[in-house]
Amino acid sequence: MLFIGDDWAEDHHDVEVQDETGRKLAAARLPEGVEGIARLHELVAKHGSDNLDASKVVVSIETDRGSWVQALLASGYQVYAVNPKQAARFKERYGTSGAKSDKGDAHALADMVRIDRDQLRPIAGDTEEAQAVKAVARAHQTLIRERTRTFQRLRSALREYFPAALNAYADLSLTSTDAMELLVKAPTPQAAAKLTRTQITAVLARHRRRNRSAKAATIQAALREQHLTLPEPVTAAYAATVTAHARLLIALNEQTAGLEGQVKAHFLAHSDAEIYLSMPGIGAVTGARVLAEFGDDPTRYASAKARKNYAGTSPITRASGKSRSVQARYVRNNRLADALQTQAFSALNASPGARRYYDKQRARDVDYNPALRQLGNRLVGILHGCLKTRALYDEATAWSHHAHPHAA
Repeated sequence: MLFIGDDWAEDHHDVEVQDETGRKLAAARLPEGVEGIARLHELVAKHGSDNLDASKVVVSIETDRGSWVQALLASGYQVYAVNPKQAARFKERYGTSGAKSDKGDAHALADMVRIDRDQLRPIAGDTEEAQAVKAVARAHQTLIRERTRTFQRLRSALREYFPAALNAYADLSLTSTDAMELLVKAPTPQAAAKLTRTQITAVLARHRRRNRSAKAATIQAALREQHLTLPEPVTAAYAATVTAHARLLIALNEQTAGLEGQVKAHFLAHSDAEIYLSMPGIGAVTGARVLAEFGDDPTRYASAKARKNYAGTSPITRASGKSRSVQARYVRNNRLADALQTQAFSALNASPGARRYYDKQRARDVDYNPALRQLGNRLVGILHGCLKTRALYDEATAWSHHAHPHAA
């Protein structure tokens, strides 16, 4: 077997090749791209035996995505994505001085995959469809988070010089495109007070708002109320800031809506979509996020417990001497944890069994978030069973042992 440590950077890779005894066979700096992959294959061919199978080449690298990683997987190599924190802890056995070099990192990664391979997780063999869902689902969620950050900046600026706008556009939702268009049209208190009901109604009609006349009257009245003002130059400066953020939010709304359509299209085209959608609390967007983070490799999770551990819904136990505590698992995939929290919350109204399970936890004086996390943990186990047996969710089967309270 050959063991390769790959310390990657944006434009190059430092690699070291070892044999089964840990003897260093080669070290090189390879460029990113086709040329680099070709030179890596040459190193493997040079130092491997004539009949070396590709599966006997084991690569350790601190990432699980990108064209380089996909090329390694396509070559048939075993590829292990090492968490950077794990790699840093492993390198401490060589010394505590804190010295660092790219060649040294490649050496440590090769040693790590040779010595502790059984403790590492190989990169899952997800299908192309699952990888596509992951790409668009993560991008969609990132845009939503960016929209929230932009809105918070806009809201902070409005509170400084134009708090009446926060009240006037509250019914429209301040992140909505029509509210942003009205802000762009009249970004100062003086300009907003001059907006006519016809102008406001026209914007609401363009975005198909109901009860437009009543809403326009309410907005106009709120914008014309008396309130404290700032000097004109300061107001103009804040207005320019708000206009820039409002235009950015309009663009983010448009791109988020377009990307949401891509998320749904890619998710619904996946063979597992029907199973995910049968689960309580899961819609197309939430289902896409859960599928994206779990992947679709049927061999990745050996058991429901393994899937729960990866999801971060299962607790961890800390025991030392006479002390023992059970705590929430906070080192986890946060994107997946957020999606499962959303599913668990929605399942309270969609599934009577989920509601009973949640109420049972609350009756034991478990707080809201821990009870919701335990419900999410249970739902992950149910999802694992459905995916394993290729069966749709069934309410009676899923909660059969929770349907009636046990005797004391």
